[in-house]
Amino acid sequence: MPPIAVDGLMRRLARQFNKMPTTSPPILPHQDVSFPLAGLFHGRLYHAYNDWVKAAHGGRMQKVSLDAGLTCPNRDGSKGRGGCTFCNNQGFTPGYLQDQKDLIQQLETGLSFVKRRYPGTRKFLAYFQTYSNTYGDFDALRDMYARVLAHPEIDGIAVGTRPDCLPDEVLDLLADIAQHYVVELEIGIESCNDVVLERCNRGHDFASTIDALHRAAQRQLFVTGHLLLGLPGETRESVVAGAVELARLPISALKFHQLQIVKGTQLANQFRADPASVPLLDLDTYLQWVVDILERLSPAMRIQRLGSEVPERLRLSAGWNKRIGELPPLLDAALAARATWQGRLYST
Repeated sequence: MPPIAVDGLMRRLARQFNKMPTTSPPILPHQDVSFPLAGLFHGRLYHAYNDWVKAAHGGRMQKVSLDAGLTCPNRDGSKGRGGCTFCNNQGFTPGYLQDQKDLIQQLETGLSFVKRRYPGTRKFLAYFQTYSNTYGDFDALRDMYARVLAHPEIDGIAVGTRPDCLPDEVLDLLADIAQHYVVELEIGIESCNDVVLERCNRGHDFASTIDALHRAAQRQLFVTGHLLLGLPGETRESVVAGAVELARLPISALKFHQLQIVKGTQLANQFRADPASVPLLDLDTYLQWVVDILERLSPAMRIQRLGSEVPERLRLSAGWNKRIGELPPLLDAALAARATWQGRLYST
């Protein structure tokens, strides 16, 4: 797109934002549209979480991954065994977590790593990443959160889980913690299509996600939803329909992931037997799907992640050879090529 056309697009976006209210009591985290308007998403065509963090927290906030040794109902037999067809947590778990069991030892190792990689980070969150970290004995969960929060360099927690593993007492606990620390609740939505969820052996339907999001919003929790694009049975049409549904829900942020075939999963077995039975999205198609979704989301929803990386030793399918850090400019280019932006088709 010629520079003059991009400038015109940015001016139209500015006019749209200038008409938006900056407050709307009561304000839930997902409804906050008071982010700086100058530069229009800080110069992007979508609302990047990292830009918002720097403005809201005065600098970078980095998550330190932890493995608490928990499981999920899709593995322990309460709902099923073997997990979701795409899931092998080793695919996105830092290597140091596989050798260390003690949480504080993991935390110290992780802090050392992220300090070297991201010097100048202002805040650190202990990130309970693997499996379902709100699933288990309540007292054990409470003690687990308290143990890492006692670390002098930890400013809060990020808690990864499933929508069907969020009892009210755990949500109440997280809400209490959020009175004193940063708390981010990460919920694996994966798909808004019940047929797709059933096909990947997810063990819950989209109604469970809707219920969990509303109960978290009632407690003013910052919620990040995870979407996995390219699951078997998902189409561009179903993704667009799902985006319309997501836009109506109290979600503070979204993480996008592309489906990759990870060794040790049911999908890996299927892929080995017949690669054509598990078609994967190429980079351009993936970016177009992300644009389709962004157009329909509220401009206030932060976009926390644009893709995922799986270690080559665990990845069965071919990758794009793109690091996560290379995706933001590619997404901006895809948005500009379609003369669009996050929220252009958003409707309350």
